[in-house]
Amino acid sequence: MFTKEERSAIIAMIQREVVPAVGCTEPVAVALAVARGREILGELPVKITVYLSANMLKNAMGVGIPGTGMTGLPIAVALGAICGESQKGLEVLEDVGAEDVSRARELIAAEAVHIFLKEGIDEKLYIEVLCEGKTHGASSHVIIAGEHTRFIYLARGEEVLLDHRHRERFEHEVEPPELTVRRVYEFATEAPFSEIAFILESASMNKAAAELSFAGHYGHELGRMMRERYEKDLMGESLFSRILAYTSAACDARMAGEKVPVMSNSGSGNQGISATLPVVIYAEENGKSEEELTRALILSHLTAIYIKNHMGRLAAFCGCVVAATGSSCGITWLMGGGFLQVTYAVKNMIANLTGMLCDGAKPSCSLKVTSGVSTALFSAMMAMENRYVSSMEGIIDEDVDRCIRNLAQVSSQGMEETDRLVLQIMTHKEGPPAGAEVP
Repeated sequence: MFTKEERSAIIAMIQREVVPAVGCTEPVAVALAVARGREILGELPVKITVYLSANMLKNAMGVGIPGTGMTGLPIAVALGAICGESQKGLEVLEDVGAEDVSRARELIAAEAVHIFLKEGIDEKLYIEVLCEGKTHGASSHVIIAGEHTRFIYLARGEEVLLDHRHRERFEHEVEPPELTVRRVYEFATEAPFSEIAFILESASMNKAAAELSFAGHYGHELGRMMRERYEKDLMGESLFSRILAYTSAACDARMAGEKVPVMSNSGSGNQGISATLPVVIYAEENGKSEEELTRALILSHLTAIYIKNHMGRLAAFCGCVVAATGSSCGITWLMGGGFLQVTYAVKNMIANLTGMLCDGAKPSCSLKVTSGVSTALFSAMMAMENRYVSSMEGIIDEDVDRCIRNLAQVSSQGMEETDRLVLQIMTHKEGPPAGAEVP
């Protein structure tokens, strides 16, 4: 049983990690830092220098920027300076208009935007922005680190406005009770419905993004293709194909830079989509009640948060697979599974897709999202038949929480060199220039 204080701490954590976002969160976070830099400076910068950690750079290079029809970091940086409003957080680019894009293009053409890799840091989520004004000596300095919206340093010229660079804990970070898969399960299934019903907003928001995508042409159009000809000709009209179509469609629109909000999870819109839509579509197709859907969504989102807390916000592994592990748990519970079956689903997921590397946010993320969600459904199906990958196989341990720690260890330690190599390949290949039009 959870005390009221424990429930409040877990709910606060979910509400902090499951928030609306417009556009891919990495370039949006960069735009947020630039917007704050311009606000502190008090004028439009004539020079903007951005330093990013390798994982931030990797995840921000090839994704569409909302309202622009363009990809990449330069336009995100320029828009942050032109029209960004930092109080909007991850919705900082929500109100981008055609005139803003035109002015941002001019800023880029004037060679005001400079982007570099930040060397010699361990933090995977790191953004440092230096803005210079027209007046001699006018400048601002902004650092975001650890979380997409966490400002740890603000300065105007030599005046330091905020310095949390050496702080271990922040005001909003009330330590929640130590989580385990069992504790996550018990919270999702026992917490008062009235206290957790807020999670239903993720269902309506992310489903709306998918339905918008079905009506248009976004990214690789994987979701739209599955809902049209190929659902009938290749996959067959089924709950399985419907789940895959909705999930990939929302990702298609978001990665293409459509100006549509989605509910994110652990700083990622795609993770929020993967943790939400499979559960929503399964619940709707099977006539589940609002309370059942709510509890399944809490189980899904909180499982993803728990795993990401071990792995870190940005990792060498594809985070959508982690979020799909959450949706596998939620669907298993909706199918009538109990705690034991939920642990089986987690083990099946970890055994299957461990090692799907992250090579940045981009339109083809919809393919990875679909792979993760299809595996989530297979894992739930096996779990309901009490079939699971045993501790004799691979990195799977008898204890499900140790399985998660094993996964995190492979990601954080085992794939560091892979992560560096991926970034090297991405930054040295031949291809369209940064800021290219979205195809």
